Amino acid sequence: MNDKPNSGRGQRELRVRVKTAKGRKLSSTLWLERQLNDPYVQKARREGYRGRAAYKILELDDKYGFLKPGARVVDLGCAPGGWCQVAVVRVNALGQNPKKPVGRVLGVDLQEVEPIAGAEIHQLDFLSDDADEKVKSWLGGRADVVMSDMAAASSGHKATDHLRIVALVEAALAFAFDVLEDGGTFVAKVLAGGAENEMQAMLKRNFRKVANVKPPASRSDSSEKFVVAMGYRGREIEGGAGLQDEAE
Repeated sequence: MNDKPNSGRGQRELRVRVKTAKGRKLSSTLWLERQLNDPYVQKARREGYRGRAAYKILELDDKYGFLKPGARVVDLGCAPGGWCQVAVVRVNALGQNPKKPVGRVLGVDLQEVEPIAGAEIHQLDFLSDDADEKVKSWLGGRADVVMSDMAAASSGHKATDHLRIVALVEAALAFAFDVLEDGGTFVAKVLAGGAENEMQAMLKRNFRKVANVKPPASRSDSSEKFVVAMGYRGREIEGGAGLQDEAE
């Protein structure tokens, strides 16, 4: 699963073209055409993933190795479920490798998500006051990994969209501070833009290693990137007082 989709070198590439149907916007037609011709979309269908985003977390984990067998993982905004599918295999949630420890995968989302073998899915607003306690009770403890591929609904205004996703990531990070085990990892999608300086400072203060990366599966014309923060040490800072200082 680590191989990149074949670029078609040495083969004739067949491109699907979509005609604009009556009543359908040109932008919708272009989006559909891009989907039909996207090698990651095609590969996801062949390999049974629920979306091309699965390859983003696969590539990030190949590089940083945070989805270890036996790990307890929380996937925020997990719909449609591609990241959970990857995590189930990587942490051995189904116990298919008897020589390795069995992990846990817990997905939460505002909407109902189709069941995923090996994952525990809950319909939950992670911003609710008691969400962190619910997650810890479901896991039977703290999480080793909190990950998020969430994005705020697009307004069509680049600067506004950037601020919205930064706010969403900051909320996910605050949640991670509450549920992560010492040494844990936080992975989240952000948009390049420059308004995330405070968030980056907070990450560097509370994790031993922080990387910002754009995996190959992320479209070249997209401004998205991913932050991978490893080695959570928040509770080492006087019981978490440093977190409050940074957040205020």
